[in-house]
Amino acid sequence: MLAALLAKVHRPHIDVRKPYTEIEGDDCYSGRTYDERYVAAFINTHQLPCNSTTAFLTPALRNRNAVLTPDSNLVGRPAIVYTATLQLLTDVHEGRVDAATLLAETVRQLLLFRDERNQRIESLLSGLHALDEGQPLSAESIIALIEQHLKFKQTHVRGTSRLPVLIIAAAYQSVMDQLGERVLPLRGHNTADERTGAVGDIEITVTSSDNVITSYEMKSRLVTREDIDRALQKVYALNQRLHNYIFITTHPIDPLVQEYAQSMYAVTEGIEFVVLDCIGFLRHFLHLFYRSRMQFLNAYQSLLLAEPESAVSQPLKEVFLAMRQAAESSE
Repeated sequence: MLAALLAKVHRPHIDVRKPYTEIEGDDCYSGRTYDERYVAAFINTHQLPCNSTTAFLTPALRNRNAVLTPDSNLVGRPAIVYTATLQLLTDVHEGRVDAATLLAETVRQLLLFRDERNQRIESLLSGLHALDEGQPLSAESIIALIEQHLKFKQTHVRGTSRLPVLIIAAAYQSVMDQLGERVLPLRGHNTADERTGAVGDIEITVTSSDNVITSYEMKSRLVTREDIDRALQKVYALNQRLHNYIFITTHPIDPLVQEYAQSMYAVTEGIEFVVLDCIGFLRHFLHLFYRSRMQFLNAYQSLLLAEPESAVSQPLKEVFLAMRQAAESSE
């Protein structure tokens, strides 16, 4: 919507419903160009609750070359948002709504929405700060909290598949000095490893080096032999000499797949492949580094709140803060 309206204000002669250059005629335009060149920077600068990357790469708008009329079938959720957007574009095209006025009102509503969300987060954080002097959560209470967060399901809530990445990253961040190892900056949730040269979702190095020694790959499903084969091909293609390649899954582990992973040590002459259960990993970690359990929880919370809306949705952030407050109050 922002990109289309900006284009219409900039070039009044265009048809606002035609944001694809593949459409024939002089009145079409590249909505993606306006999105990437102008809108994305504006969104990021003002922290608006929108995708941090171009909306034209979302399934609803990708690979289209037709006029966006109210009867267009945009596969997106919630459907009412896409229906309303198509109607507004038609209203602008037919002169019932002025493009500049609608652009200003859209930005105003986004700012209000942003401020309301920030206030909710600040209110939840204030409730947690009031409990700072209380009894710290036990390791098992933290595990129960994280497990409950992983299982949280609600209509249109995004980001649960990102949570295991944050769990492992928080674990390393909280004991970096003790381990002498550090986690490299996390990459975008929708960025392919092949494009970035990353070995996995999380890369670990020793503190004094940039050479990756341990790679983690997250799966929100069963890990298969094919997953291990692809990981091996990636390691070879990137010419990485790892110590460990670790799959973290939130699903049961097939013993035959685990056995196949273990066989890679001989095949690779020294790279150990293994499949671990996410909560099992966390339980062992928190009891091994028991005195750092609250550092872990705070690191996880910080990483969670820092994730963009496209990776972890606002409700998923809010529910964690509410669940943590309830857990610390009962403790």
